[in-house]
Amino acid sequence: MAGDPLARLLHRDDRLLILDKPAGLAVHAGPRGGASLEDWLPALALGKRRLPQPAHRLDADTAGCLVLGRTKPALAALGALFAAGRAEKTYWAVVRGAPPAETGEVAAPLLKRSTAREGWRMVVDPAGQPALTAWRRLGGTADWSWLELRPRTGRTHQLRVHCAHLGCPILGDPRYGPPEDAEGPLHLLARAIALPLAPPVAATAPPPPHIRAALRACGWEEDA
Repeated sequence: MAGDPLARLLHRDDRLLILDKPAGLAVHAGPRGGASLEDWLPALALGKRRLPQPAHRLDADTAGCLVLGRTKPALAALGALFAAGRAEKTYWAVVRGAPPAETGEVAAPLLKRSTAREGWRMVVDPAGQPALTAWRRLGGTADWSWLELRPRTGRTHQLRVHCAHLGCPILGDPRYGPPEDAEGPLHLLARAIALPLAPPVAATAPPPPHIRAALRACGWEEDA
């Protein structure tokens, strides 16, 4: 994927980087090849012998804040923060329809299920791992809603499945949305992250071009 990784840095210090990851860029190289964050790591070394490494997961189709550790101790400390749920993650999504209230929580355990015909997907299942997402409606139209999502757990595809479970799948979700969304693009942004380090670190990612029109329709004002 074309682009200058350094131009997408939201934060840089001796311990970590926060990158505004573009939608469509996988964090790890897949078996089928193609562009991935791994192609960007040499440019992001910035004088260090060790290449920076992602401290958490972010879906290929999701844009926004991605934290990378620059040293082994920093990566271990960041991994512990994310594992303990102490990293405060905020997402924005444009979804189809509207949730049942202005604010709420989804507590729905998630289980990975695979079939030969459809491949794998995450489903709500009592036998799955606990998953909790807090949400708030920030605006909307007759057909869409702009949601702020705060995941309290970090399950695979958690926000995508939880929004669909609420009855309002994320716009452009080819896996959990309606057939008309089969081609994407996914309207999901890792908007902000706050890390309780000493000193604290925080960053905010701007909405990417493919989400901006829908956000504006829902009441987002770019200058604000």
